[in-house]
Amino acid sequence: MFLEIDNLLTPDEITRLRAIAASSPFTAGRASNPHNISKNNYQIDLASPGYRESSALLLAAYMRNEPFRLFALPKIVAPPMLARYQPGMSYGRHSDEACAIVDGKRMRFDVSSTVFLGDPKASVGGELTIHLGSQPIRIKGHPGSAVVYPSSTIHEVLPLESGERLVAITFIESEVRDPARRGLLYDLNEVYALEGERMEWENRIRLQHVHTCLRRMWAE
Repeated sequence: MFLEIDNLLTPDEITRLRAIAASSPFTAGRASNPHNISKNNYQIDLASPGYRESSALLLAAYMRNEPFRLFALPKIVAPPMLARYQPGMSYGRHSDEACAIVDGKRMRFDVSSTVFLGDPKASVGGELTIHLGSQPIRIKGHPGSAVVYPSSTIHEVLPLESGERLVAITFIESEVRDPARRGLLYDLNEVYALEGERMEWENRIRLQHVHTCLRRMWAE
């Protein structure tokens, strides 16, 4: 199960992030994952002021977004990082790391997310491709949109043929580590939001009670 968010960023935030990307140094993406020979991209220099500003801007955008919070149930969000692809670059099939040291602390990666910053019409290729069973789903979102999915999902970035692919990525440790349980909680909340006003009050309270108790039972 994955979630697409239409407008995570405002137009002003998109403009600012593009400006940061244009003026900041980038380094080889393999530096953060040297054992993955299929990773061929650039990522913003983590020592640069641009990284700190862009990361703070993106983190604030994530945390104000209610669909993201309800879907991911974030406990810890890793500082988001800008990534750039130029023609010929790609990132082969992989699932994300289970755990990593982030800001000096061990963090579990339950949920991954990509924010799209470039104009999809200005490039060819470079689609984020999520493999669900035998059906690959290709996503090339418009600027400011995001996709959120379990970190265990096999996914890839297809080779970029022309133009530039500019995105931001992050990883989330969720209150609920099991993706099936997170999905059930999300569905229950959606039913409550869509149908709650039509229910008799007692049934509405019972549905809310089930959701709250399950979240309390499964949260870490």
